Amino acid sequence: MQKEYQTITEISGPLVFAEIDEPVGYDEIVEIETPSGETRRGQVLETTSDYVAIQVFEGTSGIDRNSSVRFLGETLQMPLTEELLGRVLSGSGEPIDGGPEIEPDEEREIVGAAINPTAREYPEEFIQTGVSAIDGMNTLIRGQKLPIFSGSGLPHNDLALQIARQATVPEEASGEDEEESEFAVIFGAMGITAEEANEFMDDFERTGALERSVVFMNLADDPAVERTVTPRLALTTAEYLAFDKGYHVLVILTDMTNYCEALREIGAAREEVPGRRGYPGYMYTDLATLYERAGRIEGREGSVTQIPILTMPGDDDTHPIPDLTGYITEGQIYIDRDLNSQGIEPPINVLPSLSRLMDDGIGEGYTREDHADVSDQMYAAYAEGEDLRDLVNIVGREALSERDNKYLDFADAFEEEFVQQGYDTNRDIAETLDLGWELLSALPREELNRIDEELIEEYYVDEEQAEVTAD
Repeated sequence: MQKEYQTITEISGPLVFAEIDEPVGYDEIVEIETPSGETRRGQVLETTSDYVAIQVFEGTSGIDRNSSVRFLGETLQMPLTEELLGRVLSGSGEPIDGGPEIEPDEEREIVGAAINPTAREYPEEFIQTGVSAIDGMNTLIRGQKLPIFSGSGLPHNDLALQIARQATVPEEASGEDEEESEFAVIFGAMGITAEEANEFMDDFERTGALERSVVFMNLADDPAVERTVTPRLALTTAEYLAFDKGYHVLVILTDMTNYCEALREIGAAREEVPGRRGYPGYMYTDLATLYERAGRIEGREGSVTQIPILTMPGDDDTHPIPDLTGYITEGQIYIDRDLNSQGIEPPINVLPSLSRLMDDGIGEGYTREDHADVSDQMYAAYAEGEDLRDLVNIVGREALSERDNKYLDFADAFEEEFVQQGYDTNRDIAETLDLGWELLSALPREELNRIDEELIEEYYVDEEQAEVTAD
């Protein structure tokens, strides 16, 4: 039986406070009817025996003390069906693409059950994004959570779209049959502008990526409170497709900074004691409840892989949002402002980037036997070239040895040929590794001290030998 009250005492930002005469459940769904007859949905955020704090998804405008509050006795649930693929939903899970109403096979609570650690399967299989700086140097593994650290005004959205378009599970690497390797993308946008939303949708429709995607769209002018449920709706859908339907699901969440700002806004309205820089003290736990929903489960075919995107305020990676994210996730991909100003697309800086699970998902049987050695050698050579750039600024290039000049040339070529590929180029892993060998072959053979001698014999192209062969 639904309980209904007309006892609203206070409205503060996105929150409504109401008196009650018996306790209601935490996270319980609420309907608030305004004097004009409009119905808004909300969720119980705090409850005692005397009052409740309700966060209203559609905003509190028009709600006053004469509004009535109904408690529905259930938590927020996501209607789930395989037919969601190809659909565009609002940040609260309502269809906004003009399509038919969703007829779910089942409904599930959006909070989700934690994966039992003993049932987790260690992530080992390779996901090909078609982006050399990721596939070759910071490989994404099925079941991994690998965030993109970006900054305001940088093209992280272009990279996200490229990954959503191009990401696949290579059959020859997975060793699985086609039926087990269906791939889906869940795209959760939080607090983005209408212009960004149009860009996303145009790209999804133009490339046909929408057919294998479910899009959740929360715009900047939508209520901030809605942003707290958008990623949970997206992840609940991902878990259903992965663990019930056998899909390998890639979840892209942008922008986690907007999500955290919503947490801060709600915390301020509740008059909570703030933590670092005004963010709630529980933000680490809250982010962990999202990120830890990535993974694989023993005995289930599918997987949930996450790429959260966050814009670092002031490009500061010690800011609480990237800092806490880095503690929870398995690495990070850095979008670099200097590379972007040079016109490199995508401007990924591989040196501070990291994929902690990369070593377990590359090599023979996954990508290619030379992958790890080529990656290590390119890291070392590019890092040395970067250091020499600082020295050139002091002493000039003429003061450097022939060896040092080769490393400087390598660093330039690495950025201009390996990292630079544009947002429409899709390189498979073989192309990426072959390009790596092409760049490394410009270095003296004796400098390749991180690569096995047998691999050098097979792949290294000596410049003089190449010229003789050409003649």
